[in-house]
Amino acid sequence: MTGAFPVCTHDHIAIPAYDPTMKSVSGRKTLPTIPAENATTISNLLAAFEGESNANAKYIAFAVKADADGWHGAASLFRAAAQAEQIHAANHARVIRQLGGEASCEIEPVDVKTTLENLKTALAGEQFEIDSMYPDFIKEANEHENTAAIRTFRWAMEAEKTHARLYTQAIALVEAGKEDAWVGTPSDFYVCAACGYTSESPEEHERCPVCNLSWDKFEVFR
Repeated sequence: MTGAFPVCTHDHIAIPAYDPTMKSVSGRKTLPTIPAENATTISNLLAAFEGESNANAKYIAFAVKADADGWHGAASLFRAAAQAEQIHAANHARVIRQLGGEASCEIEPVDVKTTLENLKTALAGEQFEIDSMYPDFIKEANEHENTAAIRTFRWAMEAEKTHARLYTQAIALVEAGKEDAWVGTPSDFYVCAACGYTSESPEEHERCPVCNLSWDKFEVFR
């Protein structure tokens, strides 16, 4: 990504588990000028920003391990998903600033295991965001008619669905030892530069089905 991207530090701190009733995020302070009706939305945006930034770091590490294990297609997928998560984090940060907040986060140490375990960890994270986190964040943003927050949350959630589908496929292939399938060979993945929608097929759509960006603006990762 180009432009000013919020800096995330690598000092470890304990981040509390997501709670849909929370009013603030540990270590986060909103500016005094923030309207009261935006406070919870900004708190949710900060939680999402932190989660997406950590997912980016995690997937980069998982890609290195997948290459070392010989699962080069899985490594390609991790790299593509890492870029998508960075796009999500940048989108969230932009809205945080629009609402008067400051985007910052802490990057947790990555626990790298086998590629199969890493794929399952990645899938669990995606499913949490799809099933729980983003729906709750979208509901709160809808209550305050915060269209910018609704859009960044919805774009991320829809893109995560593509990651969950691809991780599910990869897990089945790795479990079956299908080294001759795409998961064992460097593979191209196409990432929407605006919302992070990810596809394994070139020109799957004329435009991104999530944000309507022209296909020629998708980025290719292997």
